[in-house]
Amino acid sequence: MGEEQISQKTFDEISAQLKFLKTVKRREIANAVNEAREHGDLKENSGYHEARKDQSLNEAKIRELEKKIDSAKVVEEATRTKGVVSLRSQVKFKNLETDEIKVYTLVSELESDILENKVSASTPVGDALLGAKVGETVEVIAPLGIMKFKILEIT
Repeated sequence: MGEEQISQKTFDEISAQLKFLKTVKRREIANAVNEAREHGDLKENSGYHEARKDQSLNEAKIRELEKKIDSAKVVEEATRTKGVVSLRSQVKFKNLETDEIKVYTLVSELESDILENKVSASTPVGDALLGAKVGETVEVIAPLGIMKFKILEIT
């Protein structure tokens, strides 16, 4: 996996979640495993098996977050070029086929949330918008064909 550009806020949130999973959550799970172990026969002890499953899931999440942090490159907003779509830019554009106007914020894959109009720079739309300027037309190769968007505003 290549470097993933993320904001400092996202990096801090991932780091905090990782710290919680490695300390508080690990301790809670270890206590649950020990408590269930005290109840006797492990073969038929559903509490023990559930605690071990939780332990496994927690460790998998820790590995996932560590991988994200290791591949992350924090990009500050100050490094953005004014008037050019970059990570953290809010872009207003018009679909030239449907005349529909949309506003998206270009973010990293870790931050994307289509319900909040946050589009990953690694998606076809995000990739097409990246580096565009106001007034330019960009083309997006989509499963249904090529879409053309005119950049109206960048903030």
